[in-house]
Amino acid sequence: MIYPRIIAHRCGGALTPENTLAGLRVAARLGCRGVEFDAMLAADGLPVLIHDETLERTTSGRGRVAEMSTAQLARIDAGSRHHPAFAEEVLPTLDEALRLCAALGLWANVEIKPSVGDEVETGRMVARHAAAANGHLLLSSFSAAALCAAADQAGQLLRALLVEVIPDDWARAHGGVRCACPACIGTRAHRPDAASRARWRSSVGLLHGQSPTLPSGCSPWASARCSGPA
Repeated sequence: MIYPRIIAHRCGGALTPENTLAGLRVAARLGCRGVEFDAMLAADGLPVLIHDETLERTTSGRGRVAEMSTAQLARIDAGSRHHPAFAEEVLPTLDEALRLCAALGLWANVEIKPSVGDEVETGRMVARHAAAANGHLLLSSFSAAALCAAADQAGQLLRALLVEVIPDDWARAHGGVRCACPACIGTRAHRPDAASRARWRSSVGLLHGQSPTLPSGCSPWASARCSGPA
């Protein structure tokens, strides 16, 4: 599989409301071949695209995502806080997002974003829906419990554990997660030093894309400007 070198964060980066279908369309229009977005469970157990456990920062709604059904969430304005031109945008389901990714030819990094205490069920349900989509994607998460549940549900899907810093003994420390590798999330303010990069390459063998979860020739971190928390 050929992986994209540039991935749009939360669907459309800073150009669109995060985690919306508009973001996917803009990313594809700009030539991005890959996107990242967050998937969390609604009250009825279906995965929807949103980063925060609460609605206030990015939508017109109030309250916790886990306490609202997908039908209720679909009536909330998820675009106007970014710009009035996106007032018609709603919180899409994971199924809707993956269908659009397939139509647009976008590879997807689906970040499992569980609400507190719901890690296992979120991992299981996101993996179930991702596997049913049969698309080009990777499951990632900061939650080891969520990734273990995803592996149990759909072991054929590629997975990556997200970490702030890759430890020297990552293979032993995180081996139970059953991921091909950790993915270190970097920012312009925090970038891995040369020693960290050398340790990564020697422990994983990241030479010319030998790791199956990473783009050919790419390092296991990305630098991007983001409008919100990780």
